[in-house]
Amino acid sequence: MALVEVKVSVTIRPATIRDKKAWAAMRSALWPEAELESLEAELPDWLKRERFRAWLAVDRGVPVGFAEAYLREFANGCDQQPVAFLEGIWVEKSHRRKGIGRRLVLAVERWALGKGIKELGSDAYIGDRLSRRGHLGWGFAETERVVYFKKALKPGRVRKARS
Repeated sequence: MALVEVKVSVTIRPATIRDKKAWAAMRSALWPEAELESLEAELPDWLKRERFRAWLAVDRGVPVGFAEAYLREFANGCDQQPVAFLEGIWVEKSHRRKGIGRRLVLAVERWALGKGIKELGSDAYIGDRLSRRGHLGWGFAETERVVYFKKALKPGRVRKARS
């Protein structure tokens, strides 16, 4: 039996408020620890911000991926201030490894360059090898690794430091 290759014709376009249901569902797939309702509810406010942009990858009218970017005052590992930052990128599993993530990143790059920005920052969890591999494939270079710590503070339990 011969394999038939299915060509995917995906369009990258700016996200709009009309996309909020499908967009929020994709955001929930990327950030499952967040409530779907809150991910959707915050979109109108985000879309009003001059420093924020988002794009959707659409296959035959169906959103299959997205990228969000924000102009941050600074980003770890970047030299320029402000810096464009890839806040989130996600592509439906059935559409991965077809260049869609790369095309979404290119949309972010064009936007940043249009703003006079010459660096694009991003991050990924240390354990997320898929995301790290994707970033390297999109032309990012790893700049540093960070481990975050947390300590719960209890009133009345803080001792005076010894001199």
